Amino acid sequence: MPTVTLIRGDGIGPEVSDATTRVVDALGVGIDWEVHEAGASVLEQHGTPLPEHVLESIRRNGTALKGPVSTPVGTGFRSVNVTLRQELDLFASVRPCRLFPGVPSHFEAIDLVVVRENTEDLYEGIEFEMGSAEVSKLRGYLKYMHGYELREDAGVSVKPISVSATQAIVEFAFEYARRERRRKVTLGHKANIMKFSDGVWLETGLRLAESYRNVGFEDMHVDELAMWLAWIPAELDVIVLPNLYGDIISDLCAGLIGGLGFAPGMNLGKEYAVFEPTHGSAPDIAGKGLANPIAMILSAVLMLRHLGEAAAAGVLERAVEGVLGRKDIRTSDMSGVGESTPTGAVADALIDAINASA
Repeated sequence: MPTVTLIRGDGIGPEVSDATTRVVDALGVGIDWEVHEAGASVLEQHGTPLPEHVLESIRRNGTALKGPVSTPVGTGFRSVNVTLRQELDLFASVRPCRLFPGVPSHFEAIDLVVVRENTEDLYEGIEFEMGSAEVSKLRGYLKYMHGYELREDAGVSVKPISVSATQAIVEFAFEYARRERRRKVTLGHKANIMKFSDGVWLETGLRLAESYRNVGFEDMHVDELAMWLAWIPAELDVIVLPNLYGDIISDLCAGLIGGLGFAPGMNLGKEYAVFEPTHGSAPDIAGKGLANPIAMILSAVLMLRHLGEAAAAGVLERAVEGVLGRKDIRTSDMSGVGESTPTGAVADALIDAINASA
């Protein structure tokens, strides 16, 4: 019986988490849920939105399923999600974007995967605050070394991209594409402008592509990539991106498949794996039964495959496909469909579909 750390989250997190665990339990795989809390809701009690015992639980169990969490605004705490990825070295974010029957979209068929480097880039958090002594020193250095006049009212963020981190994520993307029998890998960048950060990314990617000649490959400026996704997304397949671009493009891809409520995600490292929906905690609709649990349930599908429960994952994914294809089941974010189905009722329908397939 596998033990999985369950972080219920806050806002709508507990609702979608409860719906997901009910559905997974109906599969009969016998997961033992070790429940922990994180986010703004635990700040007063623990003095941090990510208590150390939560990290210890994930390190002990190896696998976590996480609901959306809120990072307290204006408190100086870094994002819980970013901290998790860096503390556990979850270097690969994988976000499959598949359009299910019955979900409104401008397109008829979407099946993309965004692979995002999780640990570097502008999300590393190396920043210089406007007006600080540190930025004043930086201003002098830039003037002396580069002849660049940094404005007095500027803040600065540093964008580190290393060969080692790039190699790890690009190799991951190629291995994923080969294992899942995908058509090609597209490496997005802006190396024509950022020659010494995105330049490292592109050069490393081009070199590694030589070792994967059995997988299609192309490199593409990220702005052109965004155009193709909005115009003819079927031209893309597996997309590998640095941290910031990956964050933006994965949300763009979620928009192609009906929104973030249908977009699952997983964060993988060499030792640990955390599965989570890509949407936020949406506190404005918390407790109203309006939360769409599908993204978290599909994240559980990814988790089950990771745990070696491929048959159960297939049953659950087919149940999702069947339920979303029904005209009487409509989540609140499926626009123009009248009265929405409550969160718990979506879970009930999935459980019925699982039981019917047994």
